[in-house]
Order: sequence, then C-alpha cells, then structure tokens
Amino acid sequence: MHAMQYEITLPADYDMDIIRERVATRGSALDDFDGLGLKAYLIRERGDASPVNQYAPFYLWQSPTGMNRFLWGGGGFHNIVRDFGRPSVRHWTGVALEHGPARMRQPLHATRLTERIDGDPAAAVADALSDLQTRTPGVHSTALAVDPFSWELVRFTLWAEKTETAGDHYQVLHLSSPALKQIPTGRHW
Repeated sequence: MHAMQYEITLPADYDMDIIRERVATRGSALDDFDGLGLKAYLIRERGDASPVNQYAPFYLWQSPTGMNRFLWGGGGFHNIVRDFGRPSVRHWTGVALEHGPARMRQPLHATRLTERIDGDPAAAVADALSDLQTRTPGVHSTALAVDPFSWELVRFTLWAEKTETAGDHYQVLHLSSPALKQIPTGRHW
C-alpha cells in the first residue's frame, strides 16, 4: 500500500463551491480506477478550523502501478496540473490499514496527523500501530504510513461524523474506493 496527497492552497476569498461542483461533476471518474484503494476528495475552508482554503485529496494505492498511471500515465493528474498548476505530491510507504466500526457508513470528515520520528523508527511504528483508533465510534478506516526520507509518520483517518481528534481536519466531498477491499488490513510486513 502507498499513501499519497497533494494540497492545492487557494486564495482566502476563493469560492469553495467551485471545488464542490468540480467534485460533484468529476469525482466519480475514479470510482473504478484500477489499482486505487481509495481517493478521499478533501477540502478545508478558511475559518472553519483551518487557516486556509484548500483542495487536498488523499489516496491509498494497492501498488505503485496505479499511482504511476494516475500521475504520468494519463490517469487524471494532468487535469489538476492543467487547472491549478503542478502541486508537490507527498507520498508515504504504507504501514497498516484498519477498518473501524463505521466502515459501512459514508465518511464525511477526515483527519491527518503527522508526527516526526526522532527515535527508533521501529518503536515509533509499533507505538502508532497500537493506537490506530479503529474501535473509536465514527471511524470508517485508518491508514498509517511513513516517509523514510523525512522520517515522518502519517495517520490518516476517515470519519463518519465530525471529530475533535488532533490533526488537520478536512471535509470529505466524495469517496472513490474501487479496490479498498483488496488492500489487506493489519500491518503490511
């Protein structure tokens, strides 16, 4: 599993209904994208627990093949580049995926919590694995991933209801999850 996210920060006075309309009319294009575990179409709005307006989709890929096809094989990223310019794409190596009690409900919110790994990476990952919040009411699913270049651990959680959990908060406009069931749960080694 590979996790990926890019963030498109928009002007403070940007009409976020433009992004909502974009997702409403184009979001289903990846509902059957081969190799895509999930794409959560996410936004943050300035003043709503966020300092910025932002379109920030988050992806889980089964393998690099689907991710590569999306990014430079004509799979859709060219539309983002055409409409907004080329954003930096963050990506992480998948460590674990777990589903929560709200797995069958539509996620409405998401959180991304990033932590720097300063000590032993194995200990940090083990600690994060033991605290995936998968039994917390409202959790749809949680992915844990690591960037071994910057030694950053990311915990991405989809929620069926609003939460006050730590991290960056997003609204989920649409969820494409064509191969989420094919990504194994538990740790990925």
